[in-house]
Parts: sequence; structure tokens; C-alpha cells
Amino acid sequence: MNINQINKYLFNSLIGLTHWITETERRNVIGKPVMRGLGSMTLAVKKADEKSTVIESAEEWQRMFPSKKMVPITSIDGDTVHAEIRSECPYRGSGNVEGCYRMMEYDRKMMEKIGATFTVVKSQAEPGVSHCQIAISKNTINSLVEAKDRIAKEISFESKS
Repeated sequence: MNINQINKYLFNSLIGLTHWITETERRNVIGKPVMRGLGSMTLAVKKADEKSTVIESAEEWQRMFPSKKMVPITSIDGDTVHAEIRSECPYRGSGNVEGCYRMMEYDRKMMEKIGATFTVVKSQAEPGVSHCQIAISKNTINSLVEAKDRIAKEISFESKS
């Protein structure tokens, strides 16, 4: 087994556990440090480095996964790289966008080391969304809205109507 096969095996083996520990705010007391720990472990095993450009940062993030096909870059817009997470997530269609956000702590931890920000723009947890759409940016003043915040605002607006 090569490192990518081991990575894929571990990734797929742990998805159920990471879903369970991030599903609720209460369990996330354990979930957040576990997700950050898994991110740190991936960074160490894959020997991640800080990158100077947003494109290099996005490519380094891709390299942390078993396959670039799981997390393809879809577009580059100035100082932001857009990508998708195509692996099927246990949150898919659940409506638990907050749980998705908590699970993505793994990615945010990796991006801290790589040197960019990570934003979930659309989540598989949203009805009808089959791939997470994410953005990686070097811009410290990030104008992108997290999916969880967008959904919360939409729900708040609908309840006032």
C-alpha cells in the first residue's frame, strides 16, 4: 500500500466517526480537537509547507487528499481559488450545515499551516447540493460568506416574512 492508498483507507474509515463527533454542538467539544488533530496528522504525514500564492496554497490543500479528483480546482478568480469536494459526505442532504462546518475544521487547520483561508461556500448538507463548493483565499479580509452563515440568514429572513 502506498501513502495515498493508506490516506484514502484512513479517510474513508474515519468519515463515520468524524461525522458523529461533529454532528452536534455538544459532541463537537470532542470533535473540534479531533478534527484539528487529524488535520495536523495529515500535514505531518504529507509534509505540507506554507505557500506564498493562493494557487500554490490550493494545490497544496489538494495534495493533502488521497486524490485530486476528490477535490478538483474549478476556477480561479483573482486572489480566490474555487474548488469542490466531490467525495460523498454523510451530511449530504441532511440540512445540518453547522455540522458540515464543524467537520471542515480539518481543512481549516490544514489551511492555517499552508497559509490561506478556507471557506465553505455551498455545503452538501444543503438540499440538492451534491458537491461542497469551497474557496481558498490569501485575502485576510475575506468577503466570502460561509454556507452556514448564508443559510442562517436565509432562515432568519424567512421567519420574519
